[in-house]
Amino acid sequence: MTEPSKNLPMQATTAASEPDDLELVARSQAGDTAAFNELVTRYRSRAFSMIYQMTRNEQDAWDLAQDGFVKAWKAIARFRGQSSFYTWLYRILMNVTIDSMRRKHIQSGTEFDDQIGLRQIEPGAATAPRADLQPAEKISDQEIRARIDQAIAKLSPEHRAAIVMREIDGLEYAEIAAAMECSLGTVMSRLFYARKKLQALLKDVYENI
Repeated sequence: MTEPSKNLPMQATTAASEPDDLELVARSQAGDTAAFNELVTRYRSRAFSMIYQMTRNEQDAWDLAQDGFVKAWKAIARFRGQSSFYTWLYRILMNVTIDSMRRKHIQSGTEFDDQIGLRQIEPGAATAPRADLQPAEKISDQEIRARIDQAIAKLSPEHRAAIVMREIDGLEYAEIAAAMECSLGTVMSRLFYARKKLQALLKDVYENI
């Protein structure tokens, strides 16, 4: 009789599956720093990318990502699995970033009231800024990207966060509300006003494409 193992592909008998996030979280909660380091390795690039979209500064993005992971390690015992680990981590990273931006007193001009005009907001309203706009000869792709970055930098931390989460990271409204710890209406309001402000700041760009 032929032994079953001889008929199996080599990799099936030798390859070990990677632990999923929940397994690594459970080990981290038990004090396993190596397990948490694996989570850091798994998500550090995404963390940097998200924060960089907010700060537009590489060193700040790496520093804030590090701060966020340290905060996540200290809070890991409170993770209850009600969302994915990355959703939970994302919330921490975004809050660390917003707090840092507030401390630096980033100026964004006149701020909008998040509670005004909610009845005018459509949940699926189109957003003006896009990096893939097709420019005419007067404006290059690089120039448009630079203008969009400059315009986003003029938004308040909260409005910038809403735009980044929705338009760059593709989060749903409910996910943004959870990450920002605010109501769905506030998310819709912040996106509405952020879009309006970006449209005004980029008016000349759209007139030349």
